[in-house]
Amino acid sequence: MTLAEVWFVLILFMLTAYVVLDGFDLGAGILHLFVARNNAEREMVLRTVGPVWDGNEVWLIAAGGTLMMAFPTLIATSFSGFYLPLMIILWLLVFRALGIELRHHVEHPLWRQFWDVAFALSSLLLTVFFGAALGNVVRGVAFDGEGRFFAPLWTNFKIDPEPGILDWYTVCVSLMAVAAITLHGALWLVWRTGGEVQRRSRCCVKYGWFATLALTAIVTAATAIAQPQMVNNLRAHLAWWFGPALAVAGLFGAFHSARHERWPRAFIASSAFLAGMLMSAAAAVHPFVLPSRGAADGLTLAAAATEPYALRVALYWWIPGILLTLGYFVVNYRSLSK
Repeated sequence: MTLAEVWFVLILFMLTAYVVLDGFDLGAGILHLFVARNNAEREMVLRTVGPVWDGNEVWLIAAGGTLMMAFPTLIATSFSGFYLPLMIILWLLVFRALGIELRHHVEHPLWRQFWDVAFALSSLLLTVFFGAALGNVVRGVAFDGEGRFFAPLWTNFKIDPEPGILDWYTVCVSLMAVAAITLHGALWLVWRTGGEVQRRSRCCVKYGWFATLALTAIVTAATAIAQPQMVNNLRAHLAWWFGPALAVAGLFGAFHSARHERWPRAFIASSAFLAGMLMSAAAAVHPFVLPSRGAADGLTLAAAATEPYALRVALYWWIPGILLTLGYFVVNYRSLSK
């Protein structure tokens, strides 16, 4: 395994940590206006994510910084090509944070209602755009002869040599992301709340699971069409089957545990499903970090990585840093469980 592949795995780990941990925050936000009908119930929902949401987002920042160090060419290429959606994501992250933090600053129903809507809507749209981003990475983009691209928000919604950010495939991935994150958030709320909020969240678990199952099947079949590299990798490397197997086990494990009202286990199983889906996405594009839809070559791991010396020195510093980070999260979540 080369150093570039080692960093590819480490960044995948960090992105998985973000999706699993901030995923229940986003899911709780999506469900915020549905499972909580009055101020007391909405306070209950916010208390389940309030102590941890900003710490969970650190994984996204850390993954972005690590990407800039390990794969600077990927950052330079993707930031210019995906400029518009990245700016939208940035503003949605800001509004989501404001929705959580500013809600309590003024004791007025209209003020609280505004920030409740901001929290819920930004959580939903963030999930949609994160899903579309994953779909774009798996499907590939239209590189030109100089190794650059620019993706409009949409074109004709077809997968052609010059697709937009939104097409039928990326919309399917976005819908699946919304279903999976909503299920993840509902399981968290069932585990961490009580009363009417918990009862409504249990209903969301039921419908969310079936929606996730159906959309996962659709996206899996669509990925085989949109990115044939997935089939080739699964045929060539037996180890790549671990991701799909983990996703299937996690999804059905969540159903079994929820059916027997073992909510912590159901939440862990949902986390395994999300991790397995991200591993499956990595299996679909390897050895590329950003495949190409046209005649031009895509961006491979080797081409996107910085020099080996920098990767090796960075690894020495990354290991103690990640150990400290993991220690912080263990202490934080243990305190939350008391």
